Amino acid sequence: MLQVAYIRDNKEDIVKRLAKRNIDATQMINEVISLDEARRSLQTKLDSTKAESNSLSKEIGNLFKSGEAQKANLLKEKTTQLKETTKTLEQELNYKADELKALLYKIPNVPNTIVPAGNTDEDNEEVFREGDIPVLYDGALPHWELAKKYDIIDFELGNKITGAGFPVYKGKGAKLQRALITYFLDKNTEAGYTEFQLPHLVNEASGFGTGQLPDKEGQMYHVTADNLYLIPTAEVPGTNIFRDTLLAESDLPIGITGYTPCFRREAGSYGAHVRGLNRLHQFDKVEILRVEHPNNSYNALDGMVEHVKDILKELKLPYRILRLCGGDLGFTSALTYDFEVFSTAQDRWLEISSVSNFETFQANRLKLRFKNSEGKNELCHTLNGSSLALPRVLAGILENYQTEDGIKIPEVLIPYTGFDMIS
Repeated sequence: MLQVAYIRDNKEDIVKRLAKRNIDATQMINEVISLDEARRSLQTKLDSTKAESNSLSKEIGNLFKSGEAQKANLLKEKTTQLKETTKTLEQELNYKADELKALLYKIPNVPNTIVPAGNTDEDNEEVFREGDIPVLYDGALPHWELAKKYDIIDFELGNKITGAGFPVYKGKGAKLQRALITYFLDKNTEAGYTEFQLPHLVNEASGFGTGQLPDKEGQMYHVTADNLYLIPTAEVPGTNIFRDTLLAESDLPIGITGYTPCFRREAGSYGAHVRGLNRLHQFDKVEILRVEHPNNSYNALDGMVEHVKDILKELKLPYRILRLCGGDLGFTSALTYDFEVFSTAQDRWLEISSVSNFETFQANRLKLRFKNSEGKNELCHTLNGSSLALPRVLAGILENYQTEDGIKIPEVLIPYTGFDMIS
């Protein structure tokens, strides 16, 4: 959530940069300023009314002490009126503050100046590419056919148990999935991230804190009886560890990692691009999160990008990195880099990680602050990244490592799987 003071001081720049998201924010920004002026005016009147009421109360007390009860009773009538005025002003102020907050929740984060303008993912900028695309044997299969051939993932059984988008991993498929999770966590903890086991459901305040609510409410599974939400990513419970927290400057930076299943209602279209593991309603993901000093957050973002690159190098998967354009940028992000693995069997790129800097956008919602060297409270910067999302990494491994004799296991994973081939 953008800070009102920031909006007041940077109105034209905010409108200009939000235009990269293909949004004309002029009316919303003007309305924020207007609502804030009305709120501040009401606050001034309320403070003045309370001050007058307190002054009269002291005067009434002195009049009673001096035996001037008649004058005191006349003033009491005025304090009664002031109390009614105070009550009315408080109601108006609360309404105006709620109206302002509701509007602020609708305004997305301001893109970083290096975010390219654009409408769709076709306008994203490729900034890095590494790895050789393997040449597969004639008759190479997409991962959903490999999963069936080697009986390692059962999509039909998942459909029977729950519905489409809930696969069942079996035998070596389940072991490979577990191996990837453990490998990712080990890489992250070796890099200094502290591992957390996190809840898989969150309350409404947590959803608002990281920006999933109200923006993505329709994409989240909602447990209505308890007003809880199944998490769409470990980012939500992980970042909310720090909600309503005042840190010391010496506490920064903070890095955590965690594995969770993720749940997303988002409906998919039909076709090969969403078949198999390409788009699921339940999937596994290992996340990395950082809480940073504002002066260091973009260095930290670069470090996270290098960390994910190192993992993909070890897996020996061909990948590229995209800087997302304004039209493809997430609601809460100021700058995002997407990692995509090339699926040789599908002849297409598959997104497997997003690494983002939210600057103060989440921290303002979360009330996540630190006390700076001047003793003043300052908003932290928050960042997160997939390290990594498993379905498409697994799809990339199955398709790119397939041979006529079976599917080879990446060398770095063999100590985790205990086998070097699926056949």
